[in-house]
Amino acid sequence: MKSQIELWRRVAEELATWCHTSVTLDCKKVQRRVEQEGFSFLTITLPAFAKDFERCLELGAVDPCAFPGFTRKRGLPLFLGGFLGNVFDASSGALIDADESQDLLVDSIFAVRQLCYLFAKIEIPCSDARVSRAIRGYIDCEQEMHQRSGTISVEDMEAFRRISSLVFRGVFTIMDSKVYDGELLGKHGPGRTADRLDGNAKFDQSEWTGRLERVFPAREHLIPNDGWAYQDQLDRVHFLEPEAERPVRVITVPKTLKTPRIIAIEPTCMQYMQQALLEPLIEVLESQTPSHCDEENLASHFLGFSDQNPNRDLAMLGSKNGDLATLDLSEASDRVLNELVIELLHNNPLFSEAVQACRSTTARVPSPDGEVILPLAKFASMGSALCFPFEAMIFLVAIFVGIERSAQRPLTRSSIKKLRGSVRVYGDDLIVPVEHVKHVIDSLETFGFKINVNKSFWTGKFRESCGGDYYDGHDVTPVKVRRVFPKSRADVQEVISLVKLRNHMYHMGLWRTSEWLDEKIGKVLPHFPVVQATSPVLGRESLSFDYLSDHLHDDTQSPLVRGYTVSTRPPPSSVSGEGALLKFFLKRGDEPFADEEHLERSGRPQSFALKLRWVQPF
Repeated sequence: MKSQIELWRRVAEELATWCHTSVTLDCKKVQRRVEQEGFSFLTITLPAFAKDFERCLELGAVDPCAFPGFTRKRGLPLFLGGFLGNVFDASSGALIDADESQDLLVDSIFAVRQLCYLFAKIEIPCSDARVSRAIRGYIDCEQEMHQRSGTISVEDMEAFRRISSLVFRGVFTIMDSKVYDGELLGKHGPGRTADRLDGNAKFDQSEWTGRLERVFPAREHLIPNDGWAYQDQLDRVHFLEPEAERPVRVITVPKTLKTPRIIAIEPTCMQYMQQALLEPLIEVLESQTPSHCDEENLASHFLGFSDQNPNRDLAMLGSKNGDLATLDLSEASDRVLNELVIELLHNNPLFSEAVQACRSTTARVPSPDGEVILPLAKFASMGSALCFPFEAMIFLVAIFVGIERSAQRPLTRSSIKKLRGSVRVYGDDLIVPVEHVKHVIDSLETFGFKINVNKSFWTGKFRESCGGDYYDGHDVTPVKVRRVFPKSRADVQEVISLVKLRNHMYHMGLWRTSEWLDEKIGKVLPHFPVVQATSPVLGRESLSFDYLSDHLHDDTQSPLVRGYTVSTRPPPSSVSGEGALLKFFLKRGDEPFADEEHLERSGRPQSFALKLRWVQPF
């Protein structure tokens, strides 16, 4: 705790020099409130302060109801008052029109957000009460989705189907063909599964569902080939009828100290075929001119799955020009009704059946009274490989339905194409034109989604999307601490996180703070060289030097530095001969397996170590 408070003080003092103010009283306030309230003051109370601050930026003045729990003087909170006084007029509370002092205004906005969000995302387990509340919220959300199922009007569904066809007909036709031609290839990931198969054990899976069998026969996907030599391998497979299918396993993982993240771990067979659909679907969605398609893929202009920068760029433009809004959704994936996915694919029965076949229909949810088996009205929770692309496609359709109603004329492929650069979807981060924002929100709510008003902006000069925060075209994205400080080199993940924090602080211009972090890191890592960002060594990045070499390689004369690298090794994981052959046939690309021990070890590393080596600094 002492190190965290000291870090906050160091950042505050450095930002105070940027903004020509003092933080002496602010530091005393933080010290006192942390002693009284604990670490939650830094992780929950201050982020709430920042949300109120952003809402005031949106309103153009200080809201009288904002900043509860903080003493005010002449309308502004005393806490961080030096920074706030550079943003809002102390007497009226109105946002300052700072044409001549724009840099001071932007620096002060960044300072408030940096100090309030510094510990907002630190990975510390929530209290049992907060975990229970999150689980209760998951169950309540699902019950609400059951109540909403079947309540969307015929008119709204017709608009949804028509826009779906306009935007995605080429994409879904290609996926129909891939299902019909048997081109889909299963894929196992490194993550956990509901049936607790890890690593190479997934290639010897022995569960398959009757729903999967109708679309993806086990003889084509669970054995090396469907020839007679391996047919006996199907004898070990248990084919499950719908009522006997294994539910997804709902768990919580750290997100913030305020609330955990809820994910659903899929059964191996479902995850396997979800990945088979995901890979070609993303490839087609991101391609402007997919092969075997007679028309341009409109979706490629509006959806992102691997690159968040287009959303960030549009958010920056929106903050400058004021013509683009950034919207954020609450409980986004848990509010995508399966009936919307069915309507989305209404013209493509083969692809639709394949998607439904690898969708889990029940969830095993922990509760104080024991586990509960919950039937699912939602399409999928976070954890399904298909959750992300399908929620994005449905959000996009809902956006276009709203724009159509705002414009009061039917959209065509030509008019949709003209919206390039003003509509963008990445997960639940949405960019829409301000002129249509009210109708877009109405449309999203019509289809069961909930707008997160604390993270949606369209009237002021502040915008945020995909981790990028902007005010009037200026980047005001704060640096966030992700883990507690390490006590020794044995705390490998914490050491890695601290080095990343130091380098982020450095590149944000917080050089005094990064020097202080250098001292903290030096106590854990005796060797902490200056290196480039691409070096495998845990080191300091610098604008003054690309790197500082300690030694030259005896043979190649290339520069070397002495530093610590991260060493990992997958856990032991054996596989049968048939499973090994199946793994080979499922491999993508012509390159050999990167790990020579992949048949003996597989899965996510369970331990990390730091090793001192001579390594290139670039």
